[in-house]
Amino acid sequence: MDKEMDKKTRCPWPGDIPIYIDYHDNEWGRPIYDDYELFEMLILETMQAGLSWITVLKKREAYREAFDGFDPKRIVLYDEAKVEELMKNDGIIKNRLKINSIINNSKVFLDIMNSQGSFSKMIWGYVNHTPIINHPKKLEDVPATTEISDKLSKDLKKMGFKFVGSTTVYAFMQAAGLVNDHLKDCFIYKEMNG
Repeated sequence: MDKEMDKKTRCPWPGDIPIYIDYHDNEWGRPIYDDYELFEMLILETMQAGLSWITVLKKREAYREAFDGFDPKRIVLYDEAKVEELMKNDGIIKNRLKINSIINNSKVFLDIMNSQGSFSKMIWGYVNHTPIINHPKKLEDVPATTEISDKLSKDLKKMGFKFVGSTTVYAFMQAAGLVNDHLKDCFIYKEMNG
């Protein structure tokens, strides 16, 4: 890691792990509006259920490769033989329920795209199309869920999505920039909020 990176004050959760620092500095909390990028982030967050985010982050490229670049039009066609092939892939989390949920969630995502024209517009509607900027001073100030994540979770479940509990949904909202939970002394907070 370069010395300039070491000098920056950032949220403490990435520690000194380069892949985690890169994710914190360049992705987490930055608004995503692209339908397919939001879909990928939602899928990755659903894979985290019961695990740490660093576990999923380290497997992200393997997931991209195993799941055809997170192309829902291809994933929705996966059959039982493909599921069995994925269950033998050491690069991803070999959990049949989670693998099947990716296939299921691809179908639901495509249904939303067909009926509403945009997954992004639907998701961003929950925050009035503007990121919620929180002002946490320490990690303990950052919630695990909110009323909005509770509602979005409930609605996503009604639509047919799997592994979308409120904690997962709030983590998705943070990752996709619907919520900015960078700590106030973090250089990203200052960069994004002036």
